Amino acid sequence: MKSELLFSGEPLALDVLIVGAGPAGLTAGMYLARYRRRVRIVHDGSSRALWVPRSRNVPGFPDGIFGSDLIARMSEHAVRYGGEIAEGRVVEIARRENDEGFRARLDSGATVDARGLILATGVDTNLAKLDGGDHRTAVRDGVLRYCPICDGYEHSRERIAVLGSDLHGAAEAMFLRQYSNDVTLIPKWQVALTDAQRAELEASKVDVLEGRVLRLDATGEAMLVTLEGETLPRRFDILYPAFGSAPRSELAAMLGRLTDPNGCLPFNAYSDGLFPGVYAAGDVVAGLDQISVAIGQGAMAATRLHNWLREQEGHVMADQK
Repeated sequence: MKSELLFSGEPLALDVLIVGAGPAGLTAGMYLARYRRRVRIVHDGSSRALWVPRSRNVPGFPDGIFGSDLIARMSEHAVRYGGEIAEGRVVEIARRENDEGFRARLDSGATVDARGLILATGVDTNLAKLDGGDHRTAVRDGVLRYCPICDGYEHSRERIAVLGSDLHGAAEAMFLRQYSNDVTLIPKWQVALTDAQRAELEASKVDVLEGRVLRLDATGEAMLVTLEGETLPRRFDILYPAFGSAPRSELAAMLGRLTDPNGCLPFNAYSDGLFPGVYAAGDVVAGLDQISVAIGQGAMAATRLHNWLREQEGHVMADQK
């Protein structure tokens, strides 16, 4: 089927609707297609994997792979086995009458019906605002990064700054200290740390700067940070904003699922599910936000949902139930 059928106005019967086309959603779609399920992946084009400049910790790619290239490969993989991928933003999900599956409504007004759901909606990263230079270009040039686990190794022995006022920023700075002897924690306004936390940073030889940040300017080779009361900007090889992210868990909430205090879905959402016939995978799930983790969770969610559908169809051994 071609993706334009999604917008024909006639809800199509699917085995599974997957929301999100990042590593988790695309893996789940490929697995379900190979299970010979009628599966459609609907996405809004905002997977944050798309703007990963080059990831060197995806297994099998020791020289690294651009996020957009990885998503293109994974998309082709899912489609090759019969999965459908269509662009559109899902704005509402609800149970159908008599609990016969689920209905999703898109921003276009079209609806999609499916027997099961996988929510791989990801997160929105809280970005730094640059006063000079282009944000996407700064990420591509390697002077602005958001994932120390992903690329801290590549910035070993460089001059690293972490922008963040609270414990999250302090923990990130201490994490990066294993890669470089020159790590500085810079507040957005004031450092919200206890004396004990400051002592921990000092013991780890992480510098803490006081003073309000006035400007952030990206060049092709460095990040310049101007602080209140200083005439010249400070130069760093790379800046890590530690502002956290916001899980895109709104669709799950429409089905009645409570999230944790940070808005994430439960860690076991990819294995035990949220509700009968509803699973979640990837960054929207509490835990480690990594491509390899999302891939594993996508495979698990797809397999668990496939087996749940088999139970509904009476196609499992009685002793397996």
